[in-house]
Amino acid sequence: MRISIGSDHRGVALKGQLLPLLASLGHEVVDEGTNQTSSVDYPDYAALVAGKVSKHEVDRGILVCGTGVGMAIAANKFPGVRATIVPNERVARLCRQHNNVNVLCLSEEQVAESTPIVKAWLETEFEGGRHANRIDKITRCEQANCG
Repeated sequence: MRISIGSDHRGVALKGQLLPLLASLGHEVVDEGTNQTSSVDYPDYAALVAGKVSKHEVDRGILVCGTGVGMAIAANKFPGVRATIVPNERVARLCRQHNNVNVLCLSEEQVAESTPIVKAWLETEFEGGRHANRIDKITRCEQANCG
């Protein structure tokens, strides 16, 4: 699987731990940065990752910041991107099975829990069926600029 990964300055350490994990699991990883701990703007890195997912240049994306919240908000502005904060393995599996989440957002504060979360998210497939109908509704809403 081809995965784009990015972080802001608060997510650099966790991203640094995830890069070798992803490679060891056999994934092709594109590091979008940042690799510095001085302050940067998270929307810039969310746009790099989510843009590639939206254009199908990569299969999935991973974003890391202090809480995961800002990254998820920014990433979800891109068509076809379904990004969410994932706090544990159970949610990692469910967000893939039911929502076909293609951008995983993590909190730097979850360093110890991140490896099993990432593994569960990568190993879980979308179930389709009734869930596909719901994803199709979201896609139609995106295309029509609902609201």
